[in-house]
Amino acid sequence: MIKLQSIEKFYSNKVIKTFVLRNINLEIKEGEFLSIMGPSGSGKTTLLNIIGMLDTPSNGEYFFYDEPVHKMKEKKLSELHKTHIGFVFQSYHLIDELTVYENLETPLLYQKVKGNDRKGRVAEILDRFNMVAKKDLFPNQLSGGQQQLVAIARAVVAEPKLILADEPTGNLHSDQGKEIMELLKELNKQGTTIIQVTHSEVNAAYGNKIIRLKDGWVENAA
Repeated sequence: MIKLQSIEKFYSNKVIKTFVLRNINLEIKEGEFLSIMGPSGSGKTTLLNIIGMLDTPSNGEYFFYDEPVHKMKEKKLSELHKTHIGFVFQSYHLIDELTVYENLETPLLYQKVKGNDRKGRVAEILDRFNMVAKKDLFPNQLSGGQQQLVAIARAVVAEPKLILADEPTGNLHSDQGKEIMELLKELNKQGTTIIQVTHSEVNAAYGNKIIRLKDGWVENAA
């Protein structure tokens, strides 16, 4: 599904080149649940953003379903990103001015899904995530755990092949965090490929593969 070859990311001025990622070689098969670990500043989020096509590498090749992402124009990247990838962020990234229902509908509007299909898919997701009673509430009327649940539901509603989660339980207490991780595990069992960035060994263990970054290098993979 995903193949990264000799991926590097650096920022340079006239004098110095600062590396964020160095010589990353990684293959991720469809249906895997990968955890990316490492200390702050090790390049975890940058790697996730490159995989998610929100950032571009300075060097190297990236293949997504055998398509060369590193050669794609912005429009094609955007299309691929919208149709195949769902994002879950630590800080939820919900739109404060929209209700739960409207937040869930937003990715489908981007995909130009027709009205009746949109209604059906949002209704199905609300039911699946036990959020029907909260559909008309705004994000600030929800707890942190509920907001993260909405964020995951929003990532799932567009039926992506891949979900990228950046510290998805970082702002939650342990019970809420466990609920979110169990949900990601369940989505993975249903066939969704998941890549998460985490500091937590407990959360990392939900995956079937762990890679550890240090100073931009892959230290080891298990």
